[in-house]
Amino acid sequence: MKLDILAFGAHPDDVELGCSGTIAKEVNLGKKIGIIDLTRGELGTRGSVETRNSESAKASEILGVSVRENLDMRDGFFVNDEAHQLKVIQMIRKYQPEIVLCNAIDDRHIDHGKGSKLVSDACFLSGLRQIKTELNGEVQEAWRPKVVYHYIQWKNIEPDFVVDISAFMETKMQSVLAYSSQFYDPKSNEPVTPIASKNFLDSIKYRAQDFGRLVGVEYAEGFTVERYLAVNSLSDLK
Repeated sequence: MKLDILAFGAHPDDVELGCSGTIAKEVNLGKKIGIIDLTRGELGTRGSVETRNSESAKASEILGVSVRENLDMRDGFFVNDEAHQLKVIQMIRKYQPEIVLCNAIDDRHIDHGKGSKLVSDACFLSGLRQIKTELNGEVQEAWRPKVVYHYIQWKNIEPDFVVDISAFMETKMQSVLAYSSQFYDPKSNEPVTPIASKNFLDSIKYRAQDFGRLVGVEYAEGFTVERYLAVNSLSDLK
């Protein structure tokens, strides 16, 4: 299955928190989109692997993505080396996306920055024909996405561009709240983590509101780029 966009996250819920409004909007526009989780988030303080698997399946259904896979890398301990790069390259060559979305370039959780660089490096290497990969016994063709964009997570990174998600903010929040074990629940007896606070849950919406405010829309998501954005005409800019 060839996809238009492939979104990577170090953990289940990274994509939902970072760029699910954009994904929901692109799905609504008829784009085929997939999500690849690098780990199962097994080091998370709250919930379990089984719970996260169920939650990610529910979130995927809410967003309407075409496919979701997990590479079963070690939460907290995966590295950006050849073995891990080849796993990501297999996914890029399998789905041949035009656009890749991935973790923030720098963040509070060490896996986010690592995952960002791992996916970015793999996108480049995936275009080299001398790197041979197979999947299910079949030799894969080289493929390099046209662009790689990084979504924004815990830290307040200044975006290079934003996407208007005003009509899809509710879908974004529904996909985030599908991970009920991870986020604010006043009835939960689990330990309160930084992302399980009410402040964090509220921040998802007020960050989107702030990005939206700056460009004259209600809600927006921000991204950073690896190369200059190019447009055919000034009229393409809003």
